[in-house]
Order: sequence, then structure tokens, then C-alpha cells
Amino acid sequence: MFQVLFDSIREKVSLSEKEEEMVATFFTPKKLRKRNYLLNAGDVCKYSAFVSKGLLRSGIVDEKDNEHILQFAIEGWWISDIYSFLTSEPSSYFIDTLEESDLLLLTKENNELLLEKVPKMERYFRILTQNAIVAMQRRLIGSLSQSAEEKYLKLLSLYPEIVQRVQQHMIASYIGVTPETLSRIRKQISIRK
Repeated sequence: MFQVLFDSIREKVSLSEKEEEMVATFFTPKKLRKRNYLLNAGDVCKYSAFVSKGLLRSGIVDEKDNEHILQFAIEGWWISDIYSFLTSEPSSYFIDTLEESDLLLLTKENNELLLEKVPKMERYFRILTQNAIVAMQRRLIGSLSQSAEEKYLKLLSLYPEIVQRVQQHMIASYIGVTPETLSRIRKQISIRK
């Protein structure tokens, strides 16, 4: 379970074997079955979760009971409500599993201790945060300036594995269209090929 985490860390920073052993002590392994919640809206987010195996999503449900998917997380990715995690305020998000998943959970307290005991992890998390901000800005710009087809094609090119593993109505929610609109877009794309 930790191999995927250490592969992710090694892409950004180099840890000694002793540092890797120490890093592992701060995480709690957790297995979740498909359709289980890691976080319910209204609860405080107690964990930042690293996905060793599986697929999760985060989202919100609006006042009209419409679901809006904000993020998917596959192997090697992190998922959390960072605002709730850092402030201990109730979350607006839910996080649930779309596949059976193996997670490594990091509490706020253990996160602080980890950064203190293994300073190289500060650089790892800084790089992840920078990358997340860039991705969020690109997604925001795309949502404001791209057509639904352009958003779908971008998702296909950047994350083909997610598109293959996620139901189409969830893809539609993620790009901000109805399932019927996504179906029309997919049909138009296939006709042009």
C-alpha cells in the first residue's frame, strides 16, 4: 500500500530509507468498499487521503438536489476538503468511493508532526500545492471560456483513465453539463472521426 505513496514522493523529493520508514508511521491505512463515504457534507474533514488503489470523487449537492462533482482521485492522487481539514470547519463537500479503494490517511496533527520530523516532506507538499493551484486555475479558466465539447476533449486528453472508469453522468457533472448534452457531444465527436 505504501509503494504508490513512495513512488509519488520520489517524483518530487528524495528520501532516505530511514526517512521513508518514518514517513510511513504517520499514515493510517484504510480500505473502503465501493460507494462508501470518506467524508459527508456537514462533517469536519479529519483526513487528507492518499489513494493507493481505487477511485474517489468529491462534490457538493445543491439546494435543488443536483450533484456537482469537483474532483476525481485515482491511484497516486490526494483528496481532501483542504479548507475543512485546516480550519476544522464543517465541510460543504462529500467524498466517496467509486471503486473499492485502499487509502493512506493523514490527520492534521500527524501532518504537522511529519513536516517537523521529515523536513523534505514540506517540499513534497509545497510542490503538490503549487500543482493543485495551477490545475485549479486552468479548470476555472476552462469553465469560463471553453465550450462543453472543449471541456470534454480536454478531460479525455488529460485523464483518459478517469473517463474510462467513471460513469458518463459523473463526467457530465464534472464538466458542468447534463448527461443528455454529454451524449450529444460524444455522438458528434464519433461522427467526425
